[in-house]
Parts: sequence; structure tokens; C-alpha cells
Amino acid sequence: MAKQNQSPGFIHNVFFWLKEEITEDQKKAFLKALKSLGEINTVCDLYTGTPAGTPRVVVDNTYDFALIVHLDDQVDPIHEAFAASQSHLWEKVQVFDVLIK
Repeated sequence: MAKQNQSPGFIHNVFFWLKEEITEDQKKAFLKALKSLGEINTVCDLYTGTPAGTPRVVVDNTYDFALIVHLDDQVDPIHEAFAASQSHLWEKVQVFDVLIK
């Protein structure tokens, strides 16, 4: 059930497909970098994870990591620094932004 007093903003859903040659240490560092995005002042909630492996035709379990963030504004130097420092690790990124009113 959704909270009745949600603050407006975005739900920023980001799915990452990492390059095949990425090591386990690089994956751990990537996850740590994802979690560091919680330091952005406008972040209300942040979740990270890997595919749940749900066995349904409509579920895409091919990504490596997901980032789900409720935030008030997407423009932040921490976000830009993350993308600049981590983009060499991913093959593909898919973003779904949801506007909360």
C-alpha cells in the first residue's frame, strides 16, 4: 500500500547490464557506488538489488543490478560523478522514471 503522504518527485528506476568481463570485485565496487547515491540530499528512499529470478514471461531477469530511487530532483553532482566513474562497466542501461504528484 502506498504512503498517503508521499512527497512529490520522481521514482527513478535504473537497470544495469554489466559487461561480461567484469570481475566479482568490480561488481562489489559497483554495488557500493550505487548505494553511495543515497548521499544525494534530495533522495527520500533508495533500493538496490539483483534480479529476483521470477519465472514469468513478462519479467525481464537479464539485468545485473537495479537501482530504485525516490528523489525530488535528478540533477546532482553525486549522480553525475557516479555516471562518469562507472559507465565503463556497463553494456546497457535502461531507465524508467515515474513522476509522483
